[in-house]
Amino acid sequence: MNLTKLLFIWVSFLLSNVNYAQTVQRIDNSSINIEMLDTNIERLKSAANVHGLAITIVTKDSVLFQKAYGSRNLKKKQALQTTHNFYAASLSKPLFAYIVMKLTDLGMLDLDRPLVEYLEKPLTSYSFQQSYEGYEALKGDDRYKQITARMCLSHTTGFPNWRYITNSGINMSEPLRIQSDPGTYYIYSGEGIQLLQFVVEQITHKGLEELAQTYVFQPLEMNMTSFLWQDRFEGNYAVGHYKKKKVLERRKRDQEYAAGSMDTTPEDYAKFIQAMLARKGLSSSAFEEMFTSQIAIKSKQQFGENRWKVTDENAAIDLSYGLGWGIYQTPYGKAVFKEGHMDGWEHYAIFYPTKNLGLIIMCNSSNGEGIFKELLEISMGDHWMPWYWENFIPYDN
Repeated sequence: MNLTKLLFIWVSFLLSNVNYAQTVQRIDNSSINIEMLDTNIERLKSAANVHGLAITIVTKDSVLFQKAYGSRNLKKKQALQTTHNFYAASLSKPLFAYIVMKLTDLGMLDLDRPLVEYLEKPLTSYSFQQSYEGYEALKGDDRYKQITARMCLSHTTGFPNWRYITNSGINMSEPLRIQSDPGTYYIYSGEGIQLLQFVVEQITHKGLEELAQTYVFQPLEMNMTSFLWQDRFEGNYAVGHYKKKKVLERRKRDQEYAAGSMDTTPEDYAKFIQAMLARKGLSSSAFEEMFTSQIAIKSKQQFGENRWKVTDENAAIDLSYGLGWGIYQTPYGKAVFKEGHMDGWEHYAIFYPTKNLGLIIMCNSSNGEGIFKELLEISMGDHWMPWYWENFIPYDN
């Protein structure tokens, strides 16, 4: 037998062992065989008609499982890989929170100092690249002067998610208004994240992309991740799929938005989750702040009219928000999570600090959320996800 054939057999043996000859120990201390996990993922993908997804399971220092399923581009019949670039949507928010906590560690930012105190002139007097990004409409409502970085990262600014999303649809001329007293109620808000980005850039005199490269992307070797579209992404990106196989053209952003302009790969984002598990790059006190409840969540659902309906339905799991991350309790310890959602893209990242275990689901398909609940139960043994609050309605419900 020649050397080339021997080498091929040996490599094949190693790969088969990496992919199929091991198990994942779940949070309840039960285990699932990798081959069984793979079979279940395939089953769910087919049953729910999810066009494409990538699943990664990690510990702080190893990748236990990583595989892509389905299409990178259904129209072109291209297969999806874990190296392909995805639009990350709101998975960018906890990464921005990490940057903010780094600045806190460096003494450049106080989480509880009103943000307006960092500005050289009144917030309402700044001009912005996009006219609908300004804060002129806040004149006459001095509550904005109370808003802090902690409120922005815990979604308690009182701002809506986006000012232009109204009950009757999209209205780009809709002014920004404070809907609840700052610091008192959880309302998911991209507006709050964008305000904090603006202030951070004023403090550091640096753009978000430069800060991310310095504090996150380069240290963690996330070489295929950026808040701005990069030439190196060309020819290596997935597209989103919406409803009945509609392929969405990939948007290539030329302006940084902490709330959701980031592009990444499943392999790169797994490195970020591993850094969270390893508590890498920040002080222990900064990580404690991020993963500690800042506000109890009382809303029936995260979005829509149900965000104003108060309930105790999630009291048993102590559903709350930390800094950049959602939090709930399982009988086996704390779960720390973040979702990402945009037409054609649906993601979910979750990790269990005391169990040294994390899961990243990245979908380039607008119906992926319908399998998230069952995926979490099968892969992690987690039956406590607040799936209704997150609107992860099971595909077969």
